[in-house]
Parts: sequence; C-alpha cells; structure tokens
Amino acid sequence: MLLTAIAVLIGLAAILPSIACAHNVSKGDAKFVEANKGAAVGPFLYLGAKHMVTGYDHLLFLVGVIFFLYKLKDVVQYVSLFTVGHSITLLAGVLGGIHANSNIIDAIIGLSVAYKAFDNMGGFQRLLGFQPNTRIAVLIFGLFHGFGLATKLQELALSKNGLITNIVSFNVGVEIGQVLALTAVLLALTYWRTRTGFLRHAFATNTALMTGGFMLVGYQMAGYFFAA
Repeated sequence: MLLTAIAVLIGLAAILPSIACAHNVSKGDAKFVEANKGAAVGPFLYLGAKHMVTGYDHLLFLVGVIFFLYKLKDVVQYVSLFTVGHSITLLAGVLGGIHANSNIIDAIIGLSVAYKAFDNMGGFQRLLGFQPNTRIAVLIFGLFHGFGLATKLQELALSKNGLITNIVSFNVGVEIGQVLALTAVLLALTYWRTRTGFLRHAFATNTALMTGGFMLVGYQMAGYFFAA
C-alpha cells in the first residue's frame, strides 16, 4: 500500500539522519563527477535519474501533488510545472553561479511536502477560509527543489570542460527518473483508489506526509543553527 511506502520513507529519515539531506551526492558519485574532465552524457543521465528515484523529498512532494488528481492531463500539467521550476533553478544555480545556504533550501523543500499534504487535507479552507493557487505553489516549490540539488553540485569541483553538456544531461536524467518514479506512484494510487478504504485512509496518509515534511524541516534547521 502507498501509505506503507510513505511510512518507510519517513522512517528512514527519522532512523538514519545522516541521509536525511536527500540531495546529498554519494561519495562514489562525487568522485566520478570531480574526476570527469569532459562531456559524459550517459553517466550524467544516469546520475540524474538516480538522484530523482532515490530523492525521497521529491517523491513525497510529488505523491502529495498527484494524490487527488484523477485525470492524466491534470497530472501532466502539474508535473510539468514542477519540472519547469526544477529545471530553471538547477541549471541557473550551477551554470549561473547562484548560491544559497543548502540547509535553508532543503528546509523549504521539507516545507513543500508539509504544505501540499496540508492542502490535500483541506487545511487552508477549513482553518483560513481560502484556497491558495495550487499551480503557482507547485511551480514555486519546483524552483526550490531544483535549487536544492544545485547547492550540492556547487560543493563539487566541477570541470568547466563539457560543463553545460553534463549539467543539461543531468537535468534530463532527473526528468527521466521523475517519469519512472511517477509511473510507479500512479500505478499504486490507481489501484488504491479502487479499494473501498481509499478515502477513509486519505487523511491519515496526508498526515503522514505532513509529518515527514516537518521532520525534514526540523532536521535541516537544526543543521543550519548548530553547524560547526
């Protein structure tokens, strides 16, 4: 069940705080990136796809985004907005040299998960009496998700030779990984929606999503304030 998968992702963040920063580049991948001195389309496509498939902050947010989307055109529209935002800041951050504190950016990414879950629970209408524009929110949070990865890549000694080709390839790989991950999520959601308990468990599932988002926020803010 999708709820079980979400619980596992949240549990990993709680039990293994060393991996709670979902944008971290593994040591092996970092060594490859820093040792690479030219264009390497295939490897960077793979690294981008790997980042998305293993980036649980992205997955939690996208689960929230498509949770109540029943039409494929709506899924495509919202995911496209996220993709546009993600791509702009990933490319601008690395190629344009735009810098920001990674803990703050990742805390906002965690907040995006909590925000979308709260939205799915009808929290804005119930407590505040209005409904924010979801499309604009997805686009804006997409910008932060892309910038989150950019801050990590900026920490590496990237070769200028073939940099544009490699970063564009990486970004394309991210989008390929996103399609693969979303396909699995959509299949799970489609099946779950045929079960009689879907609506009954929807609130609990989004509560779990919101909890995971706030856990990420807390971890990143602790890293910001208590960094050596």
